[in-house]
Amino acid sequence: MSSVPAPAVRLSPLQRFLNGVERAGNALPHPATLFALLAAGVVVVSWICHTLGVTVTNPATGKIVATVNLLSTEGLQRMLTELTRNFLAYPPLGISLACLMGIGIAEYSGLMGAMLRLVVLASPRALITPMVVFAGVMSNAGSEVGYVLLIPLAAALFHALGRHPLLGLAAAFAGVSGGYSANLLVGSVDVLLAGLSEAAARIVDPTYQVTAVANWYFMAVSTFLVTGAGTWVTEKIVAPRLGDYRGDARREELKPLDPREKRGLWAAAGVTVLLTAVVLAGVLPAGGFLINPKNPDFAQSAFMVGLVTFIFLYGLLPGIAYGVAAGTIKSDHDVMAGMTQTMKSMASFIVLAFFAAQFISYFNWTNLGIITAVSGAEFIQHLGLQNQPTLLMIALVLFAATVNILISSASAKWALLAPVFVPMFMLLGYSPEMVQGAFRVGDSVTNIITPLMSYFPLILTFLHKYDPKAGIGTLIATMLPYSVVFLITWVLLLIGWIALGQPMGPGAPLFLAK
Repeated sequence: MSSVPAPAVRLSPLQRFLNGVERAGNALPHPATLFALLAAGVVVVSWICHTLGVTVTNPATGKIVATVNLLSTEGLQRMLTELTRNFLAYPPLGISLACLMGIGIAEYSGLMGAMLRLVVLASPRALITPMVVFAGVMSNAGSEVGYVLLIPLAAALFHALGRHPLLGLAAAFAGVSGGYSANLLVGSVDVLLAGLSEAAARIVDPTYQVTAVANWYFMAVSTFLVTGAGTWVTEKIVAPRLGDYRGDARREELKPLDPREKRGLWAAAGVTVLLTAVVLAGVLPAGGFLINPKNPDFAQSAFMVGLVTFIFLYGLLPGIAYGVAAGTIKSDHDVMAGMTQTMKSMASFIVLAFFAAQFISYFNWTNLGIITAVSGAEFIQHLGLQNQPTLLMIALVLFAATVNILISSASAKWALLAPVFVPMFMLLGYSPEMVQGAFRVGDSVTNIITPLMSYFPLILTFLHKYDPKAGIGTLIATMLPYSVVFLITWVLLLIGWIALGQPMGPGAPLFLAK
């Protein structure tokens, strides 16, 4: 009897496309090598653009911005003398290593594993995915905490559930970074962008004020949009594509907690409550010891400014308490061993960060990002869409999403673009708050697919824990559906918002009073 071969699985056009993206991306050199090549490419492009005399006028200052040639004597000397400084100043480096040393103790002691099992055993599985995406969106109020803590935790959580760990990583990354602008709370980015928008608005109206809650209504609704869209993409597109996990990473067994682990959790909970009480005592009373006397705003408190320190402490102290109570930590040698083990796992990230830091520094030095942004803004000005607010906002969203691939910092982009777009739209009758809201949509949706996003190398490191052979193509192919769906649904929400004439936030109408 002859055996009949099983029919080949027919892939959808979307799956074939994403597989092609992954193959193309993974065919690229090692990420560290790629960043080194990109850095070299920036040097060459800077020479070409300088030779051609490429310049723009900075709308924020009115000054001419020329391309800086890194092949000049001054440029070469700067590259040679600031190599170490670039590396040490790379934003995610110190933040990630400091946070993960504390979190490493929590993992080494067994606290993370016990907490994961507790959550998994106590939570309905149908709610895990939306919970992860929603937590990712809300983590933006705590700046980098989502990148450093939530993303690897979500991967471990999905792994413990018997699902593909990269599915959890993708869901959390989509919420943290793709939903960067959405939140139910007002954070530091709201304050920064509002200040830039107000300064730009006063070019037209010297008395105009833009508050930190200028986009709060829209961004609060966007939180639920991102959560819903992120959950749908995770379950309907990414999960079928990833399939079952066949890697070698250790999985937490979903067995009930034993008395030793319960004792450890109670000890960790006690220390966490005590530490939280100390923090609250420092930030709640007027003149608390964590409040800046020169600026009593919570966003400027020592807690928010020094959030990395508190993430470290919230990992370190409960981790030690758990370990001592559960018997997994017997001396300071165990604590140091836990930190050392964590740093060993970050070796590839440190190497990657070295080359990424040089590339990003070179790109900033050349002014190529500024030139691209201003040139694109001038192009939108000449599209002739002055009387079509919906199309204008869509054009702004798409432009911001494109520029975001080159300049990841929201405040840096808006510092360049606000002096162009805000006055231009105000003269057409559109409010700065609406313009800022459209910009924030575009500023979020492409974060998850650009290697230039400062935390992208860190996410690659988390990815390699479960799939050592994965490359940039794997991550981009996994995250691309989120980016596209977020862009489409968020733009539709913006169109509906404009059609209904709803204010973007308290005292923030869509159109200026005539």
